[in-house]
Amino acid sequence: MLTAARTGAAVLSALLLAGTAAAPALADSPSPSATVAVPAGLYGQGDPTYDGVWRQSLALAALAAVKAVPADSAVGWLTGQQCADGGWPSFRADTAAACDAATEDSNATSVAVQALAALGGHQDAVDKGVQWLKANQNADGSWAYNPGNPGDANSTGLAVTALIAAKADPATVAKSGRSGYDGLALFQLGCAAPADQRGAFAYQPDPAGALAANALASAQAALGAAGGRLPVANTNTVDAAPKALACPAGAAAQPVPRADSAEAAAAYLTAQLAATEQHLMLTLPGATPTPDWTATAWAVLSLVQSGHAEQATGAVDWLAAQGSTWTKGGTDASATASLVLVAEAARRDPSNFGGTDLVQQLTAAGPALKSGPSSATAAATATAKKDDKGGVSTLWVIGVGLLIGVGGGLLLSLQRRRGSQGSAGKPGK
Repeated sequence: MLTAARTGAAVLSALLLAGTAAAPALADSPSPSATVAVPAGLYGQGDPTYDGVWRQSLALAALAAVKAVPADSAVGWLTGQQCADGGWPSFRADTAAACDAATEDSNATSVAVQALAALGGHQDAVDKGVQWLKANQNADGSWAYNPGNPGDANSTGLAVTALIAAKADPATVAKSGRSGYDGLALFQLGCAAPADQRGAFAYQPDPAGALAANALASAQAALGAAGGRLPVANTNTVDAAPKALACPAGAAAQPVPRADSAEAAAAYLTAQLAATEQHLMLTLPGATPTPDWTATAWAVLSLVQSGHAEQATGAVDWLAAQGSTWTKGGTDASATASLVLVAEAARRDPSNFGGTDLVQQLTAAGPALKSGPSSATAAATATAKKDDKGGVSTLWVIGVGLLIGVGGGLLLSLQRRRGSQGSAGKPGK
């Protein structure tokens, strides 16, 4: 389918983030550094080791969404991170050195492709990124965080959205006859699952092959299942509640049909939001569940994409109350960019979002724009956006912090899309 500095992050067990899913080996991950300087052109001031490409891509996609033209240095930083084979790692400190293929990462590649496709004018880099995704698709149709590892729902969903952004049909991008949509289906809970989990996505099967619903996996994979990409455009004029997965006799042994995948995921997300006061929860073994800002934000994007913006309204309003915590007053570029993307998808005004000018905060976190919205012009030029009921939407800000724990590819993947959960010492996304 959304972080602060990684400096001083402690290594956590992959089981804390994925429950029963195994993480890729730590050897596949870049070594942390407490002395990495923030490069010119990069958004945010945190150590980019684990999220440089991720947060830059979100920032550029968000700027594209508000019709801003970023500085050449910002775009050049992202394209300069691309490896010769077309993939992106989380961060390349020395772009003159050849990439280590083991550190190239499908998540970074997927969001970079989407950002550059949204900006336009970077077709060569987009095409090379797509070729890397095709080359590193698993035989079952899925994608792993790092090549050579088992696939997971988050990485597969992000890859599918990248292909859609690049106008490469995921149904035709296949390995051994298994398409990207077939890969997504591996992780979606169907009629064999308890009724309240049907339509959800698991991160990965457990060692016995069983699937367990995962909030972030469901929210991110659902965007791909719904045919979406970043930035999400809200084109809905009529909304209706999503339909839960129908389970006729004999359906328990079958995967969720492609035609029903997005609706089933939307029904699951809607029910989960309603059950937990309009936000999703981060549940770690041995820890008290906490609100998951990132998963909630991706759920909003996915519901809007699937045609259920009305069902996302409560989550938008809940997130509105959390914005300053998530963005840390706008100092977290990844969180701020995520807010802009969600604001645009929800037809809210990002230049006056819960009383905050998110566009100004994002532009202040990086090099000066070539053209586009600014704090001086946004208030005068922004058009009031209305909700589906015809009234002015409640302005809001959502927030995301980050996981301070880092480890294998799974840890990095979840870490850079999570922000502080608002509790000191607790890992977040």
